[in-house]
Amino acid sequence: MEAITGIKYTKDSKGNKRYVRIDLDMYGENQLLEDFLDMIEIKSRQGESTFPFEEVMKAEFERRGLKYDVSSSIQ
Repeated sequence: MEAITGIKYTKDSKGNKRYVRIDLDMYGENQLLEDFLDMIEIKSRQGESTFPFEEVMKAEFERRGLKYDVSSSIQ
């Protein structure tokens, strides 16, 4: 396999490719990479509690001392 500039593989003790290091200065603006990293983040949060958007917005407005008007929220 030909080496790709800015991407390095690290192997485990058995010689299998195990980790990949990506130079974010070179590839950080790559949409495919961003989507891949987003999917990793989503997978890591599976099983966490969720809260309705309106509930979160109301709590945040109250925390800031503001009145939350449901009719002005983005639909």
